[in-house]
Amino acid sequence: MKKILFPTDFSETATNAFVHALELAKIVKGELILLHSFELHLVDNVFYPENYKETFDTLELSKFEQFKDELPKLRAIADEQNLSHINMTHCLMHGNLLHNIEESIETDKIDFVVMGTSGATGWKEMFVGTNTGEVITAVNVPILSVPVDAKFEKIETIGFTTRFREKDKSALKQVISIAKKTNAKVKCLYVKTKETDNTEATFADWKNHFKNDPVSFFILPSEDVKETILDFIRFQGIDVLAMITYKRNFFEALFSSSLSQKMSYNCNIPILVLHE
Repeated sequence: MKKILFPTDFSETATNAFVHALELAKIVKGELILLHSFELHLVDNVFYPENYKETFDTLELSKFEQFKDELPKLRAIADEQNLSHINMTHCLMHGNLLHNIEESIETDKIDFVVMGTSGATGWKEMFVGTNTGEVITAVNVPILSVPVDAKFEKIETIGFTTRFREKDKSALKQVISIAKKTNAKVKCLYVKTKETDNTEATFADWKNHFKNDPVSFFILPSEDVKETILDFIRFQGIDVLAMITYKRNFFEALFSSSLSQKMSYNCNIPILVLHE
């Protein structure tokens, strides 16, 4: 059974992402591990170090009580979505969020991470200086990153960007596997620039390799890769965009202020981040 890690701070952003986590668990026949990570900042007291443990225990108990109070709300959401059958376990961890996520991925053998991102420029925030951005570049499992305004709808079309490298095929196979489980189709985009080093033979090889899968290929000539990707999402009815983490600065450029504003107005969708 697939294991999906869902870090939450019980905010509106996280609660919205929780619905997507439930639906992903349904699609891949998985279970959820709900992680609440917290840090306690104690004031140094050079005279009474023996009070540290008592103070820490009190604050930790307070966090535990908050965690315990929030869980029924998530259960209620699962009931509303008719997904109460999804198995959920809970984990409360003290310390740095990224460290705790990495530890859970290793200890619990996590297959996916689902996280929310907030704000009108949510896509940019996913990759620039936020918890979600740090996780995306640090962990080695697929991450579904969900903007706060991306309400879940049935996944009918998954977009996939590629540079037609041989190692991109395994990532596309992951996407196709998910698509088949939800009867979705995959639309694969390659933006062909003047500096492209791919040949017609490469394109033909890919089409032949995936000829029996629900995938279609779009080879679009353009010198503006970022704008072409965003237009592709908008005009091809993409519900989820799957991308491979080439380099973080590519994502930072892709979601610059003007483009992320366009995205938030027109194509506020989740991104499934895959790793090389």
